Amino acid sequence: MIGNEEDFTASLGFEVKGADHNLSHIETEAFKQMIETAVKEFKNFKVAATTLRRVITATKNDWSAILWHAGQFHESRKYPELEILDRVGGGDSFASGVQFGFMQFNDAQKAVEYGAAHGALASTTPGDTSMVTRKEVEKQISGGGARVVR
Repeated sequence: MIGNEEDFTASLGFEVKGADHNLSHIETEAFKQMIETAVKEFKNFKVAATTLRRVITATKNDWSAILWHAGQFHESRKYPELEILDRVGGGDSFASGVQFGFMQFNDAQKAVEYGAAHGALASTTPGDTSMVTRKEVEKQISGGGARVVR
C-alpha cells in the first residue's frame, strides 16, 4: 500500500491523529501508528509507505518518507524546505522509486530512499512525469542538493 494521508483516510478509513488539512505539521509517529493499524487489519499488505510532506508555502515544503516492511519502519533522509516547482507527480515518482528500490536491491531502506529522492526531484521539475535519471536520484540519496543537474 503506497499512499498519502488522504489515500489512507479516503480509501481505507484510517486517520492520522493530529494531522491537519493544511499539512502544516507532520508527526511521523502518528503516521507510523496509522500504518501499523492498516497492516494489522489488512494482513496481505507486505509493504506500506507514505510520503511526509509539511507545507510551508506553495513553493516550499519539507519532504521525506516512511516505509513499513517485515514488521519494521524505514525512514528516508529528510529534504527540508524543498523548493517546489510543480508538486503534481511527486507521489507517483515516490511510488516508482520505491518499486525500483525493491526490484533492483530487494532492500526496504534503499526502496524508501529511492522513492523519497525521486519524488523530491520530480517536485522540482515541471509536469507530472519525472525526467530525472538514475544518476540524479542516486546523487540525491548520497546527500546531493535537490537541484537537477543537466
